[in-house]
Amino acid sequence: MYIIAERINGMFKDVKEAIRGRNAKVIQDLALRQQAAGAYALDVNVGPAVADAQSALLWLVETIRAVTDIPLAIDTAKWDVMKAVIPHVPGKKILNSTKADMDVATEYVGLAVEHGAALIGLTIDADGVPGNVEKRVELGAQLAAAAMDGGLALTDLFIDPIILPVNVSPKSPGHCLQAISQLRALSDPPPHLLLGLSNVSQRCSNRHLINRTYLAMCIAHGLDSAILDSLDTELVDSAITAELLNDKMIYCDSYLQAARPG
Repeated sequence: MYIIAERINGMFKDVKEAIRGRNAKVIQDLALRQQAAGAYALDVNVGPAVADAQSALLWLVETIRAVTDIPLAIDTAKWDVMKAVIPHVPGKKILNSTKADMDVATEYVGLAVEHGAALIGLTIDADGVPGNVEKRVELGAQLAAAAMDGGLALTDLFIDPIILPVNVSPKSPGHCLQAISQLRALSDPPPHLLLGLSNVSQRCSNRHLINRTYLAMCIAHGLDSAILDSLDTELVDSAITAELLNDKMIYCDSYLQAARPG
């Protein structure tokens, strides 16, 4: 399971205050703790912390790179910000994210190829998040086609079928499970299948339980990556155990420790 840790996001109060006050220690501590807890990459999102997203993202990148070379997923919906920031991200990086609009996706694929980056593609178009399985799969196939046409290896493409909160869209979890299974069969090797996991339990009770249970279900259907809270030890342990039970690793008594980076 390729875990992209979610906590360096200006939507969280501690991160928002750290960005506004340029408090590097808070950000660096979060980066190192998330990596130690099982993250293979860090999502970096300014959120609503400041108006100048470009400057804040560049500061976050520089701050994190001072303590770790872990891959960074630059998370912004603004094309001009993404285009300005990505050339200044040393090491491995991920663009988060493009929609399944072919003109837009083509630009993002080109930027990813130019800078040796991976790309997250969302199964969402001008009509919004699909309300069925078929449309999710169709949009995922379009993203895969854009990647191949632009020279981006499918192993560098993460397709996100967009999970909605279960209390808002009860059918969404099932639709995503089916979409993951079908998108996994697109090619050999297939693109990565990814979810922003915490969305499934947004504004729900028992959030941790819902997240853990749904993550295990998704792994059984072929999910191989997720944006999640790597500091939730039980959640990461559930992911590792689900992969063990799905024959993704050989059992040993220390499998939980063995599966984590390093």
